[in-house]
Amino acid sequence: MRYLSKLAVILCPLGLSACVLVVNPKTPNDLPTPVPNVTPVDGSDQKSVFLAALPESTPNRQLLVESWDSYRRKFIQGDGRVIDYEASDHSTSEGQAYAMLRAVFIDDPETFALTLKWAESNLLRQQNGKPTDNLWAWKWGKKPDNSWGIIDSNFASDGDIDAITALILASRRWQRPEYMELAKTKLRDLWNLSTISGTDGKRYLLPGPTAAFVPNESTLYLNPSYLAPYAFRIFAQIDSGHDWLSLVDSSYQILENSARLSTVGLPSDWVALDLKTNQFQTMPNSSALKSLYSFDAYRVWWRLSLDAVWFNSPQAQQYLQQSTQNLQNLWTQKSYLPARIDLQGNQLVDYDATSQYAMFYAAMRLVKPSIASEVLTKKLLPQYKQGIWGEHSAYYTQNLAWLGLWSPDSLPRELILGK
Repeated sequence: MRYLSKLAVILCPLGLSACVLVVNPKTPNDLPTPVPNVTPVDGSDQKSVFLAALPESTPNRQLLVESWDSYRRKFIQGDGRVIDYEASDHSTSEGQAYAMLRAVFIDDPETFALTLKWAESNLLRQQNGKPTDNLWAWKWGKKPDNSWGIIDSNFASDGDIDAITALILASRRWQRPEYMELAKTKLRDLWNLSTISGTDGKRYLLPGPTAAFVPNESTLYLNPSYLAPYAFRIFAQIDSGHDWLSLVDSSYQILENSARLSTVGLPSDWVALDLKTNQFQTMPNSSALKSLYSFDAYRVWWRLSLDAVWFNSPQAQQYLQQSTQNLQNLWTQKSYLPARIDLQGNQLVDYDATSQYAMFYAAMRLVKPSIASEVLTKKLLPQYKQGIWGEHSAYYTQNLAWLGLWSPDSLPRELILGK
């Protein structure tokens, strides 16, 4: 589940069929105080090690190193727990997975091992004290009785996808076969618990458990920003027992067809698919999950930029070119992108978001470099101070800003292709 970077509180009590997103703009004075006595990860200076992991031609190279070093000190405890200070100091599967991805991208095996160990020790889903599978509960934090532990045992498939991708890349980068074996084990459960066959015979990725996202036998609730074609291609390299490439096909079907719900071609945070008619629909008015372009949907630009660079996907390139046209026009006219836009292209809020600019930058770097350069200089760099983008507690912003600025082609090709 997503955290809307100082603009939302996400509530997902046990027993609900879907998580509830309650938008609630905050002022800096409303932000929770970080947990006292948090011991950060090893504070020793490893910037030179991280710098060596990135080719000298990498754009924003020094910034990426400094911001990763700052993030691991401020947001990751010594035991590997990643803390979201804007969400009651909770931890999530998403947060652990982002840390793992960033660690393998910048060649930081120690932080990778810590964040993985904490997640495996604390987030594995259980029933009657025994693990039910190898996926991670999405939310961990302080319970009503003041103890700390799993708050919601549902999984969020994007977190597991990112974690498995990180495990595969880490195994290859650091010659750790046990990471590969763990990835294969998790892939089995991800396929069995988070994918479903439609009446058309196609396989679809669900955002989480069937009970939450299949409200009836003919309807699926889907999140386009969870779709990761590059990851499914990598999964297919190591797991021949499941048709992961079929998820590449259905991912682009979902992305391309659901964008038509918007008159300006933007992706939505959430959409519904009627399996009987194969038609995409907006979410029901009664649902807390909404069909609009907002904090979830931003990540579509980044995920498809990875598929475009790593696997030279023409579908990714075409989607990025076509579905960003409205945002390109807005930027050209105003040098500004509102944080939330409805399906008709209307601005819904009077603020923007650094996380959106970073994800948009990742797409523009491929399809319109001149706009990418402007976004970097006008919106991203001005928000960066002493290793942090914006508010010091903005966990979501830190991750999306870093991932958007990181160059996918800086990762050695043999790690992606497994050769």
